[in-house]
Amino acid sequence: MTKTSFYILDVFAEKKYAGNQLAVFRNAGAISSEEMQQIAREINFSETTFILSDEQRDGGYDVRIFTPGEEVPFAGHPTLGTAHIIRNEILRGKADKVILNLKVGQIPVTFGRDGYGWMKQIEPIFGGQHKAETLAAILKLNVEEIDKRFSIQEVSTGLPFFIVPLKNISALKNAKIDRDKYFDLIKDTAAKGILVFCPETHEPQNNISVRVFVDYYGVPEDPATGSGNGCLAGYLVKHRYFGKDSIDIRSEQGYEIGRPSLLLLKAELKDSKINILVGGKSILAASGEFV
Repeated sequence: MTKTSFYILDVFAEKKYAGNQLAVFRNAGAISSEEMQQIAREINFSETTFILSDEQRDGGYDVRIFTPGEEVPFAGHPTLGTAHIIRNEILRGKADKVILNLKVGQIPVTFGRDGYGWMKQIEPIFGGQHKAETLAAILKLNVEEIDKRFSIQEVSTGLPFFIVPLKNISALKNAKIDRDKYFDLIKDTAAKGILVFCPETHEPQNNISVRVFVDYYGVPEDPATGSGNGCLAGYLVKHRYFGKDSIDIRSEQGYEIGRPSLLLLKAELKDSKINILVGGKSILAASGEFV
């Protein structure tokens, strides 16, 4: 492999060394799929992305996303962070909208003057529902800690997740994956990640607190998950969690693993469709060359 430029960012971060780490490689079209997977495993962030070319195709930029374990069709913080690099390094800050060509399709990201990027996710698909007893056992929680007013459901806006409502932040902090039970469940489900959430927060200005477990992809716990929070946004609207057909909220994640993150969620039910936007900041932490 010839020398290839790369960048390291903290995504969904309000300051450096918070949020979710991302490595972005530029002009990566000559790197083989096998090498991309090896690089992602070497860096060992939750995801690494590869911009195949500085040139657009069909109005967007071809991008591939890898976890340490495998390639994925979509992921939230890699989409936002990669769009940040395209806008600032390739387009020199001259565009307020960037389109990424991902395996899930074209995902647009828009940028505001406040420094936040917003990605429009595809319409959510609501899958199967699961018993509280099953997920309580996997999460090593008492079944009473799950909020049974709302269903446990698989949801996808490009990458499926189990959405699990918990009663309070004590239950959120206590959640811990039983790997044997977890892998036994996901062998027959589209969803591989588990997102748990509750209405109590670490920071008073936030509305909801989240944790995400994605051991299947080689990431035991993710500090900021744009794809999972997009699924959550659709879930909150569908089930009228806040008692209405729209949300505009602040979601916190990553506190339990020392990477505080902030994701802004907007969603609205309109004309029988749920429109979802997930926003956040990306902060450049380092750049260099892979040799």
